[in-house]
Amino acid sequence: MSDRHPLRLTPLPAGQWDERACTALGSLIPPDRANPAGAGNVLATLVRHPDLTGAYLPFNAYLLRNSTLSPRVREVALLRAVYRSNCDYLWTHHVPIAEKAGLSPEDMSGIRSGTCVNRQDQLVIQAVDDLIADSTITQATWEELGQVFTDEQRMDLVFTIGGYFLLAMAVNTFGVQDEHGQATSAGQPYTKSRNATS
Repeated sequence: MSDRHPLRLTPLPAGQWDERACTALGSLIPPDRANPAGAGNVLATLVRHPDLTGAYLPFNAYLLRNSTLSPRVREVALLRAVYRSNCDYLWTHHVPIAEKAGLSPEDMSGIRSGTCVNRQDQLVIQAVDDLIADSTITQATWEELGQVFTDEQRMDLVFTIGGYFLLAMAVNTFGVQDEHGQATSAGQPYTKSRNATS
């Protein structure tokens, strides 16, 4: 457990899972995983409020599976957002997904530091930092993004960043813990003094 993110809501105990809880997860996971062990701690915590979960997860599923962004761009965006949010849980859970999307350990180090060699990755990092700092993307960054992304992709990028920033805030606030009870870490917590990109 982290002092930064104390445990406030535990996953819903197995004996309290009902049809509403299982149905709320249907847009993201198959029915055979709609249980405390199969869902993982984030989803098992969210189903404490099945109506909210049932409304939220289709949006999250769109961001994760169906947006116009490539898996690489999605992972760069969300990893930077969850890193900036000091959300070790989501960082740790997305590293394997990012690796499948083609990100190397060096790429992930660049996401943490805010300095990526790949121009497109760097633009995505700048978009995340702009949004977190000022709740908007600067005109210069927006125009540069337009050189490599369509309008639909830029819209999906904004919602991906915001969507994962929202999820990171919930995970941190509820104190969602690693499934194996191990400490998770995205590296040093983000602080403005350590990273002057925003």
